[in-house]
Amino acid sequence: MIYVHAAPSGMISIGAAPSNRIDVRAAPSNMISVRAAPSNKIPVRAAPSNKIYVRAAPSNMISVRAALLPSFVYRSKLPDIPITNQIPLHTYCFENISQYPEKPCLITGSNGRIYSYYETHLNCQKTAVGLSKLGIRKGDVIMLLLQNCPEFVFSFLGASMLGAVSTTANPFYTQAEIFKQIKASKTKLIITQSQYVKKLQADDSGENAPRIGKDFIVVTVDDPPENCLRFSTLLDADEKEIPSVSIQPENAVLLPYSSGTTGPPKGTILTHKSLTSSIAQQVDGENPNLYLKSSDVVLCALPLFHIYAIHIVLLCSLRAGAGVLLMPKFNNTILMQLIQRYRVSVAPVVPPLVRALVKNPEVGSFDLSSIRAVLSGAAPLGKELEDAFKSRFPQAVVGQGYGMTEAGPVLAMSLALAKQSFPSKSGSCGTVVRNAELKVIDIDTGLTLGHNQSGEICIRGPQIMKGDIGFVDEDEEVFIIDRIKEMIKFRGFQVAPAELEAVLSSHPLVADAAVVA
Repeated sequence: MIYVHAAPSGMISIGAAPSNRIDVRAAPSNMISVRAAPSNKIPVRAAPSNKIYVRAAPSNMISVRAALLPSFVYRSKLPDIPITNQIPLHTYCFENISQYPEKPCLITGSNGRIYSYYETHLNCQKTAVGLSKLGIRKGDVIMLLLQNCPEFVFSFLGASMLGAVSTTANPFYTQAEIFKQIKASKTKLIITQSQYVKKLQADDSGENAPRIGKDFIVVTVDDPPENCLRFSTLLDADEKEIPSVSIQPENAVLLPYSSGTTGPPKGTILTHKSLTSSIAQQVDGENPNLYLKSSDVVLCALPLFHIYAIHIVLLCSLRAGAGVLLMPKFNNTILMQLIQRYRVSVAPVVPPLVRALVKNPEVGSFDLSSIRAVLSGAAPLGKELEDAFKSRFPQAVVGQGYGMTEAGPVLAMSLALAKQSFPSKSGSCGTVVRNAELKVIDIDTGLTLGHNQSGEICIRGPQIMKGDIGFVDEDEEVFIIDRIKEMIKFRGFQVAPAELEAVLSSHPLVADAAVVA
């Protein structure tokens, strides 16, 4: 006789039972223990049916299959990969430079100047030496107060070579916002453009405000005002004099400021290890989640002071050997001219840029057929807008990504963008990246939720709880609804502004929409 009943031990226990019976006890702990039964061998294996059952097996054997209840902890559909995250960021990005030293690396959209990979690496080294001669040492912070330009890249990776840290700031910030970041980050040197130096000049009435020359050095990429240095003096340095610095994986390399939409921006420390790991999750391996080729030209119309552009556009492109087209600031017509001129093949974008292209009547006047892949991030791209974009650019694969600055930043990516792609639904931002785990929990109870149930998204790896509302469907694709702090409570219901905005923006006479309460 065979019987099954629950055991208090929290295990599935198989053992000899009196009167020639076999006793199978089941509890929900996901553990299985087996004890020998008389004159039997009892193989135990997992079954996909979410049931526990016993059946007779050939040759006088009894087979017991135990299926674990679904945990609703999700991993990538792509296999995990070995990640080389023990080397400094700059070394990792330029690791394969010997394969394409003369290939275009940086393309300056404003003047057409092109830097090869060899020139880019050399200028990063020269900048490192120049910064060291100005007193920048390991652990010191420099601020990049710049629009997109080659000097941003030279400065960021040059500082990395010294073990220094770069904090990025929006040049359109107010003086008060910039000063607050200077003081909070303990910035020692600022690289900027002459037009923004006025914002760095303290008012005489501000006794506690940091001052040029006294509290920090200012270097401009163009003609310098009084008391400032010109960036070209850094490039005059001898790259052979670069200091020998011991850089550990846990050392900081980037200090972006984030979450300004729900309060003042906060500094986020990113290490060499966190950035190299995140880049690897995107572009390394035989089937990278984000397939970039060395023949690609990647559009950089998004600001490099934001983690999306500095990570996905710049660092992932450098790792893959792709060219990066730098556009100082967004202009719809100039954007299309540059795409046509330089045959841009990969376009990382944000929803407002997508909307601008969809609703621009001039699109048909330009040859944009070179675009093979479009990645949208930073905010949810509504299904209606994504479908409209696909209809205007039918040759391009469109996918979304999802992340956060603190994670370096990507947490989920559409597998439509992989080398060996998977189908991806409109509105989805793909599946969790490789070498990471994701689940969704109830906001109030903390309990894990199942498929298609909206809750707070949690990431395991660096133990991050994101603070976004979303769900994972039955195909393990991630959908972002909105941010927890932006949810509107209406008559006891949680309303996502982004969903209403997507509906309003779908009307042909609506250029954009914002929902507040």
